[in-house]
Amino acid sequence: MAWGKKKGGRKEPLFGLPAALADLRLTAADRIPNAEDDKPKKSAKSSAKRKSDDSDAEPPRERKAQPNRSSAKRRSKSRRGLGIGRLVYWGAVLGLWGAIAVIGVVIWVGAHLPPIQSLEIPKRPPTIQIVGMDGSMLAQRGEMAGANVALKDLPPYLPKAFIAIEDRRFYSHFGIDPVGILRAAVTNVLHRGVSQGGSTLSQQLAKNLFLTQERTFQRKLQEAELAIWLERKHSKNEILELYLNRVYFGSGAYGVEAAAQRYFGKSAKNVTIAEAAMLAGLVKSPSRLAPNRNPEGAEARAQVVLAAMADAKFITEAQAQASIGHPSYNVKPVGAGTVNYVADWIGEVLDDLVGQIDQSITVETTIDPKLQSVAEAAIIDELAAKSVKFNVSQGALVAMTPDGAVRAMVGGRNYSESQYNRAVTAKRQPGSSFKPFVYLTALEQGLTPDTIRQDAPIEVKGWKPENYTHEYFGAVTLTQALAMSLNTVAIRLGLEVGPKNVVRTAHRLGISSKLEPNASIALGTSEVSVVELVGAYAPFANGGFAVAPHVVTRIKTAEGKLLYMRQPDERNQVIEPRYVAMMNTMMRETLISGTAKKAEIPGWMAAGKTGTSQDYRDAWFVGYTANLVTGVWLGNDDNSPTKKATGGGLPVEVWSRFMRTAHEGVPVAALPNSQGSWGLSNLAQAASQVSAPAPSAAPAPAPANNGGYRPPPTRANVRPEAAAGLDGWLMDRLFGGNR
Repeated sequence: MAWGKKKGGRKEPLFGLPAALADLRLTAADRIPNAEDDKPKKSAKSSAKRKSDDSDAEPPRERKAQPNRSSAKRRSKSRRGLGIGRLVYWGAVLGLWGAIAVIGVVIWVGAHLPPIQSLEIPKRPPTIQIVGMDGSMLAQRGEMAGANVALKDLPPYLPKAFIAIEDRRFYSHFGIDPVGILRAAVTNVLHRGVSQGGSTLSQQLAKNLFLTQERTFQRKLQEAELAIWLERKHSKNEILELYLNRVYFGSGAYGVEAAAQRYFGKSAKNVTIAEAAMLAGLVKSPSRLAPNRNPEGAEARAQVVLAAMADAKFITEAQAQASIGHPSYNVKPVGAGTVNYVADWIGEVLDDLVGQIDQSITVETTIDPKLQSVAEAAIIDELAAKSVKFNVSQGALVAMTPDGAVRAMVGGRNYSESQYNRAVTAKRQPGSSFKPFVYLTALEQGLTPDTIRQDAPIEVKGWKPENYTHEYFGAVTLTQALAMSLNTVAIRLGLEVGPKNVVRTAHRLGISSKLEPNASIALGTSEVSVVELVGAYAPFANGGFAVAPHVVTRIKTAEGKLLYMRQPDERNQVIEPRYVAMMNTMMRETLISGTAKKAEIPGWMAAGKTGTSQDYRDAWFVGYTANLVTGVWLGNDDNSPTKKATGGGLPVEVWSRFMRTAHEGVPVAALPNSQGSWGLSNLAQAASQVSAPAPSAAPAPAPANNGGYRPPPTRANVRPEAAAGLDGWLMDRLFGGNR
């Protein structure tokens, strides 16, 4: 057998070496390990070289590696220990930084609060009580707050109703309830929205006393800090009592006493379990759940509170079921509440009378509650019966004494539906109810009630005004023209005396709105308010003295300190008595034979004037006696035309209903300077003024004792037919002519 050759085996190449030397080569398994073998390989080239060198040798026999299991376990445990250690370390680091961040936030929030030691429970918000001339309560304004009620004076189920629904753990937490917050958070996540709150009663009180209602994270943190402060400073019962006397219940009511009075007409000391549950339920959403506006929602919420009270063992199941099944709610309904228009008007003038309100006050007014009710009913009933027929949706009424004291004011048919005051704020065209100022100007310039003017078509720069009936009566007296409300005569008079003089007369009597001195001013095309027009009629009822419409007589603090008292107006005579007599005679005829025949009051001497604006958009009647001056307006807020509603129709009906009731039991009195006619001596004096030549110089100032009245200038441009008409009338009356 030759070397290097095995039977049946693989013949390896010898590459020129003798067979003996080839068999003596060491394999990798025969080599002694060297320290240098453990060193990392220097390069890929050396590795490749060794591989090529070893490729000549026979490959070693394969052996399975036997791993060291105990060593692997030790390495695995070491790795796990290292991971846990790292988690603990970084957890501690993060916790430390989190604590630092929380402390920083608390310090930052606290820095934006007033110093805790300087915080005091703020005073209750001021209340404005408005009373009538008889001392009865009319309305309340501001933040209505009832008297403080001690916790011991309340029925025990009342505070427990709030605890049951708002803060079940009130007596066990420290101002913040972590359990409640967690429960609320879970509930809100499950319901995918905010369905439950985690604020405690202490937090709600802190918010109501010291913070705003804004929904921010900063406010929430401030609320929490202040709640903890309240808990440290006050006992639980003190906090609960403060809460019940300060929380808002809707409709302007703050505190359980104000809410009980507002909604149930009783003290909080006397509410039933069902009423207590309803009050507690309002806190969640006072405006939305106010029982006088949303009785169904308030009752449903009250049932939730009753169930919570039973669940907390504050009441028995039988009590809860009895209150749910047979609620004893006695909620005051929201009526028209037209006296609130008066309250709003008072609110507008309070700042001018006493300045900023920082304490509770009582405002004594001139309002007669009985007349206010009659006025409200007259407007509401008339509109309810005829608003559809005449397409009239709104109305207003102002009644005042001849010295300007407002006895009743209705600014609309229903205050709860619209708070817009149509008696004070709205300005509308008065139509023919403005004509008395034109006729008064004419009288002051020398004409008389029996002066003749032509009722005939007229054209002014292309404008062709017509009478309401489209009829013309030819020669008529001024009395007839005013009673029949003839437009052509009023325009002729306005142009004759001058539109600017008409505007001056109206302003002198009390109109404060801007008036345009044009030809159409005689038909009342400039807008005025109801209250100023009624005030401008008052001088006809009081003998010619200007008045300032007013409603406030005195203002006092809750302790009785007098802040304001109205002083009597200076007697400023703006119409001479003889012209007052003439105007009263003329406007009395309006009620006797003119456009307001339905307005006559049995037994009383009354006068007035109707008014209807263009396209029947406004219907007016302003009438007066020696006792009361009342104006009525009816129309639509959007200024749309009515269905031919005229001043002699609906307004006269409202006026008559109100005035007849208002004069019941009142001693009858005649209009000033009026005895049924204005007298022959006055007529002769007026005739002499008309025929007298105009003075060349300005008239002398009026005497100092005439109350500030300055007579108007004498007419210098009397038309010949005016004088002839008056002189002819005198000749006819004195010498029997038939002219």
